[in-house]
Amino acid sequence: MSAVFLRPTIAAQMTQQLLHPNALDEAFRSGLFISGVRRTGKTTFLRHDLIPALEAEGALVIYVDLWSDTQANPARLIHAAVRDTLTELQTPHSRFLEKMAKLRSADIGAMGFKFGFKLDALGEAGGPTLAQAFQEVVDQAKSDLVLIVDEVQHAMTTDEGNQMLFALKAARDAINQRPGTPGHFIFIGTGSHRAMVQELTTRRTQAFAGAVSVAFPVLKEDYVRYVLERMTSEGLKPLPSLEIANQAFRTLGNRPEEFLRALRMQVSRSQGGGEDPDIVLPIVASTMRAMAAEVELTRVEEMGGLAKAIFEKIAATEGEAKGIFSAAAAGEYTKAIGREVKVEEIQPAANVLLAANLIVRQGHGIYNISDPFVQDIWKERQAMLTSPPEQD
Repeated sequence: MSAVFLRPTIAAQMTQQLLHPNALDEAFRSGLFISGVRRTGKTTFLRHDLIPALEAEGALVIYVDLWSDTQANPARLIHAAVRDTLTELQTPHSRFLEKMAKLRSADIGAMGFKFGFKLDALGEAGGPTLAQAFQEVVDQAKSDLVLIVDEVQHAMTTDEGNQMLFALKAARDAINQRPGTPGHFIFIGTGSHRAMVQELTTRRTQAFAGAVSVAFPVLKEDYVRYVLERMTSEGLKPLPSLEIANQAFRTLGNRPEEFLRALRMQVSRSQGGGEDPDIVLPIVASTMRAMAAEVELTRVEEMGGLAKAIFEKIAATEGEAKGIFSAAAAGEYTKAIGREVKVEEIQPAANVLLAANLIVRQGHGIYNISDPFVQDIWKERQAMLTSPPEQD
């Protein structure tokens, strides 16, 4: 059994929307941004599902992870990844060329691409632009070129990174708007900072305003079944039932790493003490969930009274929270923190929560909590605080 749980159906659907869009999916050519909470399997999906599916359809894919070096300038990382790929395309019998030759049943693996510019100059003053470089790649490959930037929100943290995003938009427009272009340039950005990733498509000042923004499709019961089947095949026992394991996975926010850690703890306790797995696993999962949420709620506490009051107003709302900057909301915050809160104080405090990825902007004046299970834990605690004491 494979060590990685594959999701070919979702990958095939995205590939179709990106490379062969119908009338309703044309917006995918403007850019696709995928956001989701941390540790839910986004990078694994990109590397093991989406990239192979795109390449199987003949696309050239460049992948760069902006978390690979958090101290490096995001623009430098992207330029470096592009230069590495173009260098490989110039090299006869390279991985890209051999794969293209196999897909097209043509002997192009022995040839290298010829570029009318020096690769070393890419990204340097006076050197070729990304639009020029990508256009030459598309014209010689006669196929689509896909650039995937993982943790794309880091590009917003520097002036060079923001300029890079506009350069990528310029490349998209220069290539995709040509009559009879032999291929398209497609940009995919993913990130765990939901607020910042969504801003890239919702704010008019951003390069990819209007592009498609979707939530990452989290793993579900089929993943849980796969894990249990693999553990069974490897002789690991005793194991919980599928129903209990699936509940535990949801309790842990559909996070694979936490789920596997919970199962390891459950197996260890069940083997050592003979405890029922269906009793042990829910306890382990609930404890881990509470501990993870405690870290996030402590961060809110450390941001001060007003930020905490704003967070709690959003967390207490069923669905989307609105009116958090209103005079009425300022009155609520005044009561909550015991001092007068002016309307103009609210936005800076909300920005602190946004920057910390604790809340997410869903639209103009519409907010939500970034991580659903942090919100659930907060609600559970509030319910305990407000419930009447038990009578003897």
